[in-house]
Amino acid sequence: QVQLVESGGGLVQSGGSLRLSCAASGSIVSTYTMAWYRQGPGKQRELVAEITLGDVTTYADSVKGRFAISRDNAKKTAYLQMNSLKPEDTAVYYCGGKVYVSPYGPPVDAWGQGTQVTVSS
Repeated sequence: QVQLVESGGGLVQSGGSLRLSCAASGSIVSTYTMAWYRQGPGKQRELVAEITLGDVTTYADSVKGRFAISRDNAKKTAYLQMNSLKPEDTAVYYCGGKVYVSPYGPPVDAWGQGTQVTVSS
């Protein structure tokens, strides 16, 4: 019923760029806070970037100045622009956040399946 679908992952050389997209689908009225997470090999999942409904953004120190999160509320889509990519950025990137499934109730958690980003040296 509620689904987030990521796209845009792939293989890129160090210093390159990728833009990830996260589209909300299903019985979703609108999106609330949206975020991107990642989990590298042998590492715990970490918050990469977050954006509120009012477009207030938060970034992990490791990606500040290189990544930018944005959103299109009309399209119910969040984006992650990744520049100056490093091998350390290699991970599965997940879209997550809260979405409204009813105009009368609170938002609920939603997650995507993840998309692989691999940065080569």
